[in-house]
Amino acid sequence: MPGVTVKDVNQQEFVRALAAFLKKSGKLKVPEWVDTVKLAKHKELAPYDENWFYTRAASTARHLYLRGGAGVGSMTKIYGGRQRNGVRPSHFSRGSKSVARRVLQALEGLKMVEKDQDGGRKLTPQGQRDLDRIAGQVRIRLAHCFYWGTAWGGEGPGKATLGQEMLKRTTAAW
Repeated sequence: MPGVTVKDVNQQEFVRALAAFLKKSGKLKVPEWVDTVKLAKHKELAPYDENWFYTRAASTARHLYLRGGAGVGSMTKIYGGRQRNGVRPSHFSRGSKSVARRVLQALEGLKMVEKDQDGGRKLTPQGQRDLDRIAGQVRIRLAHCFYWGTAWGGEGPGKATLGQEMLKRTTAAW
């Protein structure tokens, strides 16, 4: 759909769609250790979702689309969280540098990301085009689901109750 960008669609729906696209393409190089690694030192367990690497890659690509030049350090800040210290106060803790680096390297292998001359990494024109294309598909699917009510249990035109607010927000610029 022409004129639709990543900023125009719901971020959760977009990340899900991009992760499904990356998994379906089979070109994203996934490390062997993805089933045993924690994503940060403040986490207690590994992720429950077995496809978390695709979701993280999609989320990272979206962040690079929105921010521009961002490197491994900024990705660790984005994916950091609260470290609980028992009876002492909690503090912020960064995410894993290894995971952030491997995700960026995997996206570089797909030619979606390239190294920026000012440091960090940025999206390539091909990567930006792919993300905008998927955003257009998400917009069309959301409009179809809203009209026919298939995604939220409705049975025909105008029967969808959930997601109407989400559609209003995503179609404001349409």
